[in-house]
Amino acid sequence: QGSHQACCSIKKLDAFNRAREVKVDPDKPLEGVRLAALQARKTLLVPTPRLRTGLFNRIVPPPGATKEMLRICATAQGVKEHSVPVGLDGKARVDLVVVGSVAVSEKGWRIGKGEGYADMEYAMMVSMGAVQEDTPVVTIVHDCQVVDIAEELLGDHDLTVDYILTPTRTIKTNCKRPKPQGIIWSKASYLCYEILEKIPILKSLRYREKQAGRDVTLQDEHSDLANADTPAVFNEKAIEDNTRPRAVMGSAQTGQRYVQSDSLSPRSEGSGVVTTVFVGNIPPSVRVSELKCALREFHATPLRLNWQGAQHRAFLDYRDKATAESAVSSLKGLSLGGNAVRVELAKNQRNKGQVEINSQK
Repeated sequence: QGSHQACCSIKKLDAFNRAREVKVDPDKPLEGVRLAALQARKTLLVPTPRLRTGLFNRIVPPPGATKEMLRICATAQGVKEHSVPVGLDGKARVDLVVVGSVAVSEKGWRIGKGEGYADMEYAMMVSMGAVQEDTPVVTIVHDCQVVDIAEELLGDHDLTVDYILTPTRTIKTNCKRPKPQGIIWSKASYLCYEILEKIPILKSLRYREKQAGRDVTLQDEHSDLANADTPAVFNEKAIEDNTRPRAVMGSAQTGQRYVQSDSLSPRSEGSGVVTTVFVGNIPPSVRVSELKCALREFHATPLRLNWQGAQHRAFLDYRDKATAESAVSSLKGLSLGGNAVRVELAKNQRNKGQVEINSQK
């Protein structure tokens, strides 16, 4: 209630007027801010719902869009129909962040819905260089949502806010508490493998940071290593050891075409149910070992890997269509050598996972 009045207040903020690129949550009460950003011809980024298909959507109104069309673009349906995805390799430079809240204090301490998505989004923006330490964060709430919050309820991963807009007030918090400086993997008890499976871009970020030498061990993994009775399914190393095909341990030079295969069971060989996944847009500098490492990290190890580095592509065979589709979902958002690779089911499937490679453009 009163969200329209609260959203209109953002036009009076210098931080909004200076901003060229604005990130606004997809919440319904923030629709007025999304519209204000579009009307002011700012670049508008909206997180994808629950981060399932990427990090952001950049809203692209049709050429010559009318006021009514901009109003439609600001809605949840408009975001779906008039946007392009922005991944971890996007060149986003966000000047203002606008988030929703369940409750917020005048000191700038914020409580969300409890699932941590706003905190994760901000931390991921830090990791991709999209926000700086002084990037302002605004929340828009009803007056009744401005309450006292005990500081002990906050964790290092919690996002604080610099401005609170309500239907009747504009509050500058002067918050001194540091904002998150990236995903705090070691404290991420709210992250587990189930969440990583559901958010491919988060899994991709974890892989990139691991490749860069950062410790990305989850809190649950620390517990697993200390508990000998913990089932191996929760131990990443055990997962890799148990699922890694023996032949994938081999090596090859970039540009060579070859097939590596694990021993398929007679039933799988004869049934013709093997399904092939196409991986394209692989940079010339990437070696097959990097792809194999990514496949293990994303728990998408195939039965067979057909590497064609000279053609900037590879083909992965999986035991059935469901496993192949799961691999495609897991690898969505994967980057190799600075390129976002293209991952999809191969267009022409043949018995025993063979594919007509020349037809995949």
